[in-house]
Amino acid sequence: MPRVKRGKIALKRREKILKYTKGFKWGRKSKERAAKEALLHAWTHAYRDRKVKKRTNRALWQIQINAAVRPEGLNYSRFMSGLKKAKIEIDRKILSELARNHPEIFKEIVAKVK
Repeated sequence: MPRVKRGKIALKRREKILKYTKGFKWGRKSKERAAKEALLHAWTHAYRDRKVKKRTNRALWQIQINAAVRPEGLNYSRFMSGLKKAKIEIDRKILSELARNHPEIFKEIVAKVK
C-alpha cells in the first residue's frame, strides 16, 4: 500500500503555530505540542497585561504629579480636587508630561488651583 501524505491544511496550521512561536526558548519554538501550550499561556498573559498596562501607567502618572506638586505646598488629592473646582479638564497623562517636560506651565496650573 502506498504511503499517504497528510493534507496541506494540517501542514499550514502547524507552520502558522510555529511562526507565532519564533523566538521562544527551547522546544517551544520547534515542537508543535509545546508551541501550542506556550502560545495559550503567552496570549493569555498578553491579553491580561494589556489591561494591567493601563492601570500601571495611571499609577505612574499619579506618582509623577504628586512629586511635582509637593514642592508647591500641595499633595496629589488636594491638587486634583482643586483642578475639578477650577474646572480645569486636563487628564493625568498630560499633567505628568507637563510636570516632567514643561515645569513652568505646570507651575501656572498649580497657581490657578491654589
